[in-house]
Amino acid sequence: MPASNHVLVIGHGPAAHRLVERLCHHGHRGPVTVLGAEPRPAYNRVLLTSLLDGTLTAEDLKLPDPPDGARVRTGVTATAVDRACRLVRTDTGETHPYDHLVLATGARPRIPHLPGLLAADGALTEGATALRTLADCERLANGPVVVLGGGVLGTETTLALLRAGRDVTLVHPGPHPMEDRLDDTAGALLADHLRSRGARLRLGRTAVEYRPGKLALDDGEVLRADALVLCTGIEPETALARRAGLAVRTGVVVDRHLRTSDPRVHALGDCAEFDGEPPGLVTTAWEQAETLARILSGEEAHHRTGRPVVRLKAPDIDLACLGPPDPPHATRHVTLSDPARSRYARLALSGDRILGAVLIGLPRATAAVSRLYESGLPVPSDRLGLLLGTAATERPASVELPDEAVLCHCNHVTKGDLLRAWRAGARDLPQIAAATRAATGCGGCADDVRRVLASATGGNSDP
Repeated sequence: MPASNHVLVIGHGPAAHRLVERLCHHGHRGPVTVLGAEPRPAYNRVLLTSLLDGTLTAEDLKLPDPPDGARVRTGVTATAVDRACRLVRTDTGETHPYDHLVLATGARPRIPHLPGLLAADGALTEGATALRTLADCERLANGPVVVLGGGVLGTETTLALLRAGRDVTLVHPGPHPMEDRLDDTAGALLADHLRSRGARLRLGRTAVEYRPGKLALDDGEVLRADALVLCTGIEPETALARRAGLAVRTGVVVDRHLRTSDPRVHALGDCAEFDGEPPGLVTTAWEQAETLARILSGEEAHHRTGRPVVRLKAPDIDLACLGPPDPPHATRHVTLSDPARSRYARLALSGDRILGAVLIGLPRATAAVSRLYESGLPVPSDRLGLLLGTAATERPASVELPDEAVLCHCNHVTKGDLLRAWRAGARDLPQIAAATRAATGCGGCADDVRRVLASATGGNSDP
């Protein structure tokens, strides 16, 4: 690498912020400059729905200040990359040189083709908002809300607004929410849970027209929609990369070293496409940030296709999806169905290894199964005990858990982070949360955190 090794990062979301922090951790030598288009410091957009229910404030979402030596420019948009001269031009008229350029431009909301949704200037019509930035949350109008789209974000948004006491209708074209991840049994349980919390569901319906205050559906029903929240997917932000002549498919194409078609330009996070890996999972972005920080600091490292884990960020339901919804190489399935108690689990196995899983209402099983899945460990012979979350099957999984295992996915806190905080004097959950931010997001990791604390003190692993 060149002696100066100036790293220029375009974008300042969670992936970029993590990269800068890890560059410092790995002893990167050379200047680091970050260009962020938003006029505010980096924040954890994963937790935006926590603003909707009032659990967190915008200040709570703010990520730690960048390490000394990193120069962050907010409110600056990169407009062009001159790869021959290794320069980036911005909307402020400035140029920024680089030795290595990192594209962390993220993704933008996918706006559906819906009559009346866009004004003449291309902006969203009054009352409509996406849910990608703090500014989007601030635009949310008062009154009855319609959430358009019942994927993970749409489900989390609906539940958050219900917790805030809002009148919410969820419109989704599928037979049940999250149908791309859940089978019919699991989807029916999720739909029942939403209804029990007060949501009105319009499933199998599509919107055909929007006017401020009203949303018309394909069956002729017109919903009152003082606020319309678009949870209709994301699209990788690749315009800058395309203009620079870099290879782009759905996202900016990268190899296992996270290099684009130009070896001096890297990409990570939602804008990057590796081996067909889908965007949108912050855990993947953080793994990429760790790998790229090592590479740019002179270490040998490469990115691998991860083991995706989606855990619904909602305190009133425990729902986790591990791996693809229908793994092609699964040889058998193990199912536990207990609809009367709103519990369901389905494991897809190859031999005794987990290829995929869906779990609802089984927090202990979710913790144990997630550890086995992420570590590639075999499931115990007592499959029913595993799904019921008995202590006898949880303890071996806890013992096997490596320090680098991520327990708090909202804030990317590892077991090692928790143990370091414990050694520094944090002895209970509030102290650990203050030191690491673990359990300050959706709260789903609280039991895991307690187990690590109990293990560190030699106590029982049960919470």
